[in-house]
Amino acid sequence: METHMSSAPSAQGPLVVGVDSSTQSTKALVVDAATGQVMARGQAPHRVTTGEGRESDPQEWWEALCTALRQCGPLAREASAVSVAGQQHGLVTLDKEGKPVRPALLWNDVRSAAQARGLLERLGGPKEWADRVGSVPGPSFTVTKWAWLAEHEPASARATAAVRLPHDYLTERLTGLGTTDRGDVSGTGWWASSTETYDEEILGVVGLDPALLPRVARPGEVVGTVRGGSELPFSKGTLVAPGTGDNAAAAMGLGLRPGTPVLSLGTSGTVYAVSERRPADPTGTVAGFADARGAWLPLACTLNCTLAVDRVATLLRLDREEVAPGGTVTLLPYLDGERTPNLPQATGMVHGLRHDTTPGQLLQAAYDGAVHSLLGALDLVLDRDADRSSPPLLLIGGGARGAAWQHTVRRLSGRPVQVPEAQELVALGAAAQVAGILTGEDPSAIARRWGTAQGPVLDPVERDDATLSRISGVLSDAAPLMDRAPHGE
Repeated sequence: METHMSSAPSAQGPLVVGVDSSTQSTKALVVDAATGQVMARGQAPHRVTTGEGRESDPQEWWEALCTALRQCGPLAREASAVSVAGQQHGLVTLDKEGKPVRPALLWNDVRSAAQARGLLERLGGPKEWADRVGSVPGPSFTVTKWAWLAEHEPASARATAAVRLPHDYLTERLTGLGTTDRGDVSGTGWWASSTETYDEEILGVVGLDPALLPRVARPGEVVGTVRGGSELPFSKGTLVAPGTGDNAAAAMGLGLRPGTPVLSLGTSGTVYAVSERRPADPTGTVAGFADARGAWLPLACTLNCTLAVDRVATLLRLDREEVAPGGTVTLLPYLDGERTPNLPQATGMVHGLRHDTTPGQLLQAAYDGAVHSLLGALDLVLDRDADRSSPPLLLIGGGARGAAWQHTVRRLSGRPVQVPEAQELVALGAAAQVAGILTGEDPSAIARRWGTAQGPVLDPVERDDATLSRISGVLSDAAPLMDRAPHGE
């Protein structure tokens, strides 16, 4: 793994560490707080089981974090402070000794679809949920996962002495203290965005004692210091920031101002923007998340993005860039169910296949289907006073540098697209958060000073309304048939 140690230029300011614990791996960056220069980096993988659901052992996250930090070399020991950002929504259940009761249920585990429907019925319907917690919870949300666990594994629920999100778990391993932040907790479904407190009625409905939940730290707060231990290359007493969820961290890492839209292409696809208004979308398309700074982060998320398209390419024995224009085939790549649109039981579907359809056209249709869902929510996540025409669409994530992804987003959006040169924006956002703790500045202002959003702007192309209309029509006709549990389960 690449590291930057003795050969790196001397730091001009204090060193900070930003961590991104994502679905597949954990990355750590040692960053100069004054300039944003990455002085050292490390990365280690962790596993996701793919049986009936999607689960990971939280202990592997911790081991990956320790490995990634060790790869950063002696500069990690010189860091003044650390912040951990992590994948959202995951349900981590801990026993009285702080050990996982069972593997964590991840954001893309959709087994709790029935519990999501039941909770909507029990507590007044979608509008009531949107008004209270800012979102209409689907099976991605933590509250539905706890309801599933209580119903299907009651012994595990009874053995649980603490409930955490993935980033909370790692922060607690660092400090020994149970804390979370408003950005990540806003994706649970049991934190009321209207009052910024835990909703005890919702917790009562799902049978979760609020004493099992972590304290919600304020933006800019120091939540603790690193405990001593041979596993960690930090000096004892290194400051620890609240951390946050991955999307809120990426928003800080970009230094987002209200009205600038972001489209992130990763395992999941997301589209979001910072807003000064608390969102509450009763349709459930937009999740009304908080950001990590005190504002809001309306966001739409799809379950199937780069991995789904790569799977289609593999099945076709094509490189991911071997797309071809033309044809009338439509492919809805909902390989793991889907969140936007809300079709948790769906599978992938191909419509309009003909003798003259080429493999490259079928692959392009997979890209189109993945991007269509995200762009459908773009106007909904923008603040109603935002300028909807001039700011380029910021394209980030693992797919952002792929030519096929870039061209598909430009063709289906009709917007200019900017691809930031900075990589690991989630970890950079965590670093900006902790740099803000040291300097007292707004983390987003720090990221703007670092220039993290700078990158080439790709000119817009004429929007392909015919393809958008065709996909919308196929989806409208197919949705009632797609959202059925297999074999009548």
